[in-house]
Amino acid sequence: MSDSPRVYLVDVEGTVAPIALVYEVMFPYARRHLSGFLAGHGWEPEVAADLELLWQENRTDGDAPLMIGATDLPGAGDYLLWLMDQDRKSTALKAIQGRVWKAGFECGELRGEVFDDVPGALERWSRAGRVAIYSSGSVGAQKLLFQYSSAGDLTRWIAAHFDTRVGAKRERVSYERIARELGVKPAEMVFYSDVVAELDAAAAAGCGTRLVVRPGNGAVLECHGHGVVTEL
Repeated sequence: MSDSPRVYLVDVEGTVAPIALVYEVMFPYARRHLSGFLAGHGWEPEVAADLELLWQENRTDGDAPLMIGATDLPGAGDYLLWLMDQDRKSTALKAIQGRVWKAGFECGELRGEVFDDVPGALERWSRAGRVAIYSSGSVGAQKLLFQYSSAGDLTRWIAAHFDTRVGAKRERVSYERIARELGVKPAEMVFYSDVVAELDAAAAAGCGTRLVVRPGNGAVLECHGHGVVTEL
């Protein structure tokens, strides 16, 4: 890895934001508002496209509640809740969750809590290179969290966002794709995450890595040689 990374690639949950924000605030909010959102917005073109993708996923998911088709809103609701219960990293689920959260952030019912060191780190990194976010949460949800953060609007420090549409976070090729899209070599990126398996994949692609240890994160038994930081 370069001594001066050109790209600081950063995870969200457990890295810049507490895990509790997702599991104790955002997920329950999505569950409570999901049915009402589908009933009120399921006909909109962008939501309909998400539901089409969801149905395509459902057709190959033999253990899940079945949807009759992409316009089956009750079936879609049941399947979305099932995916949440399974903690699936479904692209369609993340997109629809992001749309539900958007309404919550915009009306002030949700706020993106970030750790105290995050604003300073984002500003410092953006002056030294570029900051990019890579999370299993949708790009839309990422942008909302940083726009409506507990430290104010942080989006000015972030150059790019990536989600599972670029690939799974535990696959080497995802980091290679991100590097290509940003016009850098993997060795010119450093990836910050609280998940060792994600860091392993980034390292396999040639990226620098940092294991982020935060209050509330699960215990890490083996660091696999990744540098460990407790603040950014």
